[in-house]
Amino acid sequence: MDLKKLITRYYLENEMSETLDLTQQLIRRDSVTPEDKGCQVLLSDRLAPFGFKAEHMCFDDVDNLWLRRGNTGPVIAFAGHTDVVPTGPVENWSHAPFNADVIDGMLYGRGAADMKGSIAAMVTACERFVKKHPEHEGSIAFLITSDEEGPAVNGTVKVVETLQSRGEEIDWCLVGEPSSTDKVGDIVKNGRRGSLNGRLTVKGKQGHIAYPHLAENPIHLMSPALTELCSVEWDQGNADFPPTSFQVSNLNAGTGVTNVIPGTAELIFNFRFSTEVTHEELQQRVEAILNTHQLDYELKWELSGKPFRTASGELLEAVQNAIHEVTGYPTTLSTSGGTSDGRFIAPTGTQVIELGPLNATIHQIDECVSVADLDTLSEIYETLLLKLLVN
Repeated sequence: MDLKKLITRYYLENEMSETLDLTQQLIRRDSVTPEDKGCQVLLSDRLAPFGFKAEHMCFDDVDNLWLRRGNTGPVIAFAGHTDVVPTGPVENWSHAPFNADVIDGMLYGRGAADMKGSIAAMVTACERFVKKHPEHEGSIAFLITSDEEGPAVNGTVKVVETLQSRGEEIDWCLVGEPSSTDKVGDIVKNGRRGSLNGRLTVKGKQGHIAYPHLAENPIHLMSPALTELCSVEWDQGNADFPPTSFQVSNLNAGTGVTNVIPGTAELIFNFRFSTEVTHEELQQRVEAILNTHQLDYELKWELSGKPFRTASGELLEAVQNAIHEVTGYPTTLSTSGGTSDGRFIAPTGTQVIELGPLNATIHQIDECVSVADLDTLSEIYETLLLKLLVN
């Protein structure tokens, strides 16, 4: 019998992992964004006996949860989200996305890796830690939202604003996003690139395709400017961030027929930018290029988040040491990947680190996580608390 099957037999025939059990309970709640489906109540009820006081914050259709144990600093907060992305065609899944099946040592289900497994590991780590160290220093908190996979306007950002308004500060924050690549903890995100979206509408003149001299094709007008935008070197990055990237995500024009020159063309694009450039500078440079090509256009900007980086500090050192102590191998720091809710927390001055399970299957059909990895992650989280809150 191979190792995966032995692991499965151990958990299913002997004492089941508390982290696995809680992860399964969370996955079986089909909390497709912005739904929470009772996940946050489950978490608050479970942690109440351990001295965590719950504050449920609802903004429009989004449920948020702030849990805190302790009234003094320093404060370490575990941040995560209970919402998940849609499953896609259910018939394409090998295992039903909300059944939380364990097969050959792997737990299958939407949210297994992103990020209900991390939340479960955080909870079980805190339970064990509080049992062993009921008089620990500082405070432990949870910031949980159901609006991370969606617009992200009524979730973490609103909770952070509420905390700031009453002078409640977070010193350290560990976000449970799936950061690992080949094994748990091999990659830690100590920052993220900024994200800037643009929606460009170029105006032309609609007409019959056989009489182009009577029309102005906005696609043709836009093309030289788009070529230039794609070829610009926006910056060269730095030791912590790759160069800024410009990518087109959508190009739309036309009426759907073959004989009409469109009147407008719409381009949606995104910058993932480093700390070498500001979003204001990117906006100015784009508009300068468009103006050089004498386009008649409208351009709407949306800043999803500024770049942030935790270069050093107690949290980063404790995370690196905890990973090495539990796993025996070092971790690599990275700022790659998409955005996370850390972008709303870091600007307050909080040290922010992202550490979670492998990200190989996130948002995919048959999303899954290793059962053994869940317990390893929980042990890392517990060791982190020990290093930060016990002298």
